[in-house]
Amino acid sequence: MPLQERARATKASIVEGAAAVFEEIGYGNASLSSVAERAGVTKGALYFHFKSKEDLALAVIEAQHALATQEGERIAGLGRSALSTIILTCASFGRLLVQEPVVRAGVRLTLEASAFGHSVTAPYEDWIRTMEFLTRQGQSEGEIDEALDTAAFARYLVASFTGVQMVSGVLTHRADVLERIEDMWSILLPAMVPETKLAEFLDLARLGVHEADPAEGRSGHSV
Repeated sequence: MPLQERARATKASIVEGAAAVFEEIGYGNASLSSVAERAGVTKGALYFHFKSKEDLALAVIEAQHALATQEGERIAGLGRSALSTIILTCASFGRLLVQEPVVRAGVRLTLEASAFGHSVTAPYEDWIRTMEFLTRQGQSEGEIDEALDTAAFARYLVASFTGVQMVSGVLTHRADVLERIEDMWSILLPAMVPETKLAEFLDLARLGVHEADPAEGRSGHSV
């Protein structure tokens, strides 16, 4: 394996090991020694790539944000309606929480960011802006009630999703997070969607639980 490729693989292994440690015991209790042991590298190799525990934490948050951004772009690229894109994005982010340790670790580190002086407002602000844009688009497409305050809804949706996954993490280690996201939509959708479209969007929200990949939907699904 070429030296540069081996260095990238080692760095990726360290980030994965750090994510596992941060997820399990948090930033304050983690040590560089425990990360090196989990990653299967020497402390020298770890220090070559990361000079401090703070650098490791920021790398995990960056990796988490990159995965979430990539998934969001994939959903947006499906060409579905605006409200469908919002629902599928939430379902897919929930699935990332179930499947990806680096995402779970990044979320935990976000909550502990004051311990290493890192601002975590930017990802939330980006998410809120995206949801507000899609909500306005959904109104223009006739899927979302025009009376809905798009800015307020975007903030509330992001707060709701964040709270849902956090409580699921506390109670079930996120084993039920997809079901709880479905519950969230069963409460929100009736207040924002015309009655004639409600059933199809509730059905789409259920796909997040029952389909292997909710973004694919069912063959011939109209939204």
